[in-house]
Amino acid sequence: MSALICGSMAYDTIMVFHDKFENHILPEKVHILNVSFLVPVMRREYGGCAGNIAYNLKLLGENPLIMATVGHDFEPYAQWLGQNSLSSEFIKVLDNSYTGQAYITTDEAGNQITAFHPGAMSSSHLNSVPSNGDIRIGIVSPDGKEGMQLHAAQFKESDIPFIFDPGQGMPMFNGEELLQFIEQATWLTLNDYESELMQERTGLSLEDIAKKVEALIITLGGQGSKIYSKGQCINIPAAKPKAILDPTGCGDAYRAGLLYGLLNDLDWATTGRIASLMGAIKIEHNGTQNHSFDMESFQQRYLDSFGASF
Repeated sequence: MSALICGSMAYDTIMVFHDKFENHILPEKVHILNVSFLVPVMRREYGGCAGNIAYNLKLLGENPLIMATVGHDFEPYAQWLGQNSLSSEFIKVLDNSYTGQAYITTDEAGNQITAFHPGAMSSSHLNSVPSNGDIRIGIVSPDGKEGMQLHAAQFKESDIPFIFDPGQGMPMFNGEELLQFIEQATWLTLNDYESELMQERTGLSLEDIAKKVEALIITLGGQGSKIYSKGQCINIPAAKPKAILDPTGCGDAYRAGLLYGLLNDLDWATTGRIASLMGAIKIEHNGTQNHSFDMESFQQRYLDSFGASF
């Protein structure tokens, strides 16, 4: 039984600006913004929410299935998936499109400016959630708008519990559309900014939203996270990273931890801590899929971080 990861696959071009954006963007001049950042460090990485989540879930010993649409330039990424024993069975290649491309500039404070070309991702609705009975759990992460709506409906129709993770895709949806996702989803995960936007667009409070799902998970960066479930709020401490090199993909690593806990029927306090540690390990490495560990070392680090085993 597997987790189906619905979302984007992308090449990430990551650039590092050796200063802070705030020193070069004048608030009173944003209406005529014309800035250039010198980025002496640049890397091209494998990314996209679905790819990142699946990579992290594989590190935890699970066998996730990626469902995504990609372009004619996908072959190097496909080889990378094969090297990491990740299946491409449900990845559709579109010959007339590029794979999604993200251009991410990060400053010294960890702030990011991103430009994203969706490419084949915009046709994600050409994929359908398989109905062969082997999918135990799913996640709808940022993808093409029509595809996200279709896949959420298909999970619901197939009685497959799933996480709704709107992420950077939230601006595509109005309040009514977001309410539809909430009604369909089993669990909902947001960061603190997204939670504010969700409340504003739906007109619901966090307490109202939490009542509509089995759990509402809100990440707070270095302040940890909160999990609202069954009328309770569980505070999850942030695992301390050994270094802070690159925040790109930390949210995806966290979500892989959530899926691992759900697949293994762990309680929310444990699940949240596993997710927190996944984010800490990711931030210690440049890129979104360059970290690795074995379960023995992960369990030891969990013990060191939280004073207990899982």
